[in-house]
Amino acid sequence: MEALTFPRYSPDDIINYLRSHVLTGAEARNLVKGDVFGSPKLEVLHMIYMRILQKVYGIRLEHFYMMPVNVDIMYPQIFEGFLPVCNLYIHMERLLPVCRINDFQIADVLNPKTKRTARFLSGILNFVNFREFRREVYLELQLNYKSAMEKHQQLETANREAALKLEKLNTVPVEHQAEVKQLTDNIRELEQLLRQDYRRKQTALQEVISQKKSDIAESTRKLNELKVTMATLKEEQEQLKSKIVESPEELKNYKELMKETVKKLKKSKQEVIEKYEGYRDLVEVLPSCQLEVQLYQKKMERQGANVERLASVLAEVRNLEDQLESAQIELKKGKTDEMSLKRLVTAKHEKLSTAEIRIKKKREDVEQYKQTVFEYCNRVQEKRGAVYDKVTAIHKEIQQTRFKIQQLNENAEKEEMKAKEIYLNLKAGLEKRHDSLIKTAKSYAASREDKMAELKKGLLRV
Repeated sequence: MEALTFPRYSPDDIINYLRSHVLTGAEARNLVKGDVFGSPKLEVLHMIYMRILQKVYGIRLEHFYMMPVNVDIMYPQIFEGFLPVCNLYIHMERLLPVCRINDFQIADVLNPKTKRTARFLSGILNFVNFREFRREVYLELQLNYKSAMEKHQQLETANREAALKLEKLNTVPVEHQAEVKQLTDNIRELEQLLRQDYRRKQTALQEVISQKKSDIAESTRKLNELKVTMATLKEEQEQLKSKIVESPEELKNYKELMKETVKKLKKSKQEVIEKYEGYRDLVEVLPSCQLEVQLYQKKMERQGANVERLASVLAEVRNLEDQLESAQIELKKGKTDEMSLKRLVTAKHEKLSTAEIRIKKKREDVEQYKQTVFEYCNRVQEKRGAVYDKVTAIHKEIQQTRFKIQQLNENAEKEEMKAKEIYLNLKAGLEKRHDSLIKTAKSYAASREDKMAELKKGLLRV
C-alpha cells in the first residue's frame, strides 16, 4: 500500500481543509487537531466521515439510523445502538475503494489509529478535491448536453414536419394520376425527339466545321503564297529600278506588265478579302463547337500521356536489353566458374571417398557400442521387474487404505445425520423459546402500558 496514487497531507493541512470545505458553523470552529490525531475522539471522527459521505453521495443523517429493509432481523431493538456505526462502515467501505484505499476495516471506525486515519483522510480529501474540480466540467457538459438534446428534439420535430410535407407533395392524388402519367409520357417523347434533332444538327455542324477548316487552311496557304510573290515582286522591282534603261519603249512595256500584275494582285486580294469575310461569319458560329474541340484537345492530351508512357516503356525495354547483355556476360563468367567448380567437385569426391572409409570404421565402432548398450538395457529390464513387483504391493496397500477411507466417510455421514437431527430438535426448542419470549414481551408491554396509565392517573390526581 506504499505506492499510492495520492499525496500524504500533514495533520494541519487536513484540519484546515476540513474546516474550510467539509464542516460548517460550530463544527468547523470547534474542530481541534487533538480531536482527530493523537487520541482521536470517535464522535468527531464519525461526524467527519458522515459529513464527507453527505457531501459525496448526498446521504441524509437519518439514513445512518435506519434498519436495512432487505435483511430479516428477529430482534431489531438489539441493533439500535450499533446501527449508525454499522451503516457508517458500509458507506465508507463503498467510498474508500474509489479513493484507492482497499484495506479499510471495522476496527478503523471503532478503534482508529492515527497513521491509518491520516492516510484515509488524505485519500478522501484528494478525491473530494478532484471531484470538485471535475464537477464544474461535468456540469458544463450536462448543460451543453441538455441544450443539444433540446435542439435535437426541435430539429427532429422540424424534420418530421418537413417529411410529412414532402410526402404530401410527392404523393399524387388519384384524380390527377392519369394526367401525370400522360404528361410524363409526353415529356419522354419530347426528350427523345430533342436528342435526335440535337444529334442530327451536331453531325451537320461537325461536317460544316471540318469543311470550313479545310477552306481556311487552303486560303491561308494561298495568302502565304501571295505574300511570298509580293515580296519577290518588290525585290524584282528594286532590282529593275537600278537597271532601268532610258529607252521609252522598254519602259512602257515594263509599266504595262507591272499594271497587269498589279491588277491580278488586286483581284486575288479582293477574292481573299471576300473569302475572309465569309470565314469571319462562319467563325461566329464556331463558339458552340469549341466544346467539342476542347474534348478533342483532352483526347490529344491523353494521347500525349500515352505517348509518354510508351516512351517510358521503351526506356525500360532498353534498360532490360542492357540488363540482358550484362546477364549474358555474367552467364559467360558463370560458365567459367562452373568449369572451376567441376574441378573442385572432383577433388571433393576424392575427399568424400576417404570420408566414407572413415565412416565405415566409425559404424563398426557404433555397432559394438550398441551391443554393450543392449546388454545394459537387459540388466535394467530385470531391475524394472523387481520394481514393478514393489509397485503392485504398494497399489494393494493404497486400495486397502481407500476402503478404510470409505468406511470412515460412511461413519461420518451417519454422525452427520445424527447431528442434523440434534440441530432440528434444538431449532424447534429455540422456536418455542422465541414464541414464549415474544409472549412475555407482549405481556410485559401490556403491563407497562397499564402501569403507565396508572401513573398518569396518579399524576392527574396530584
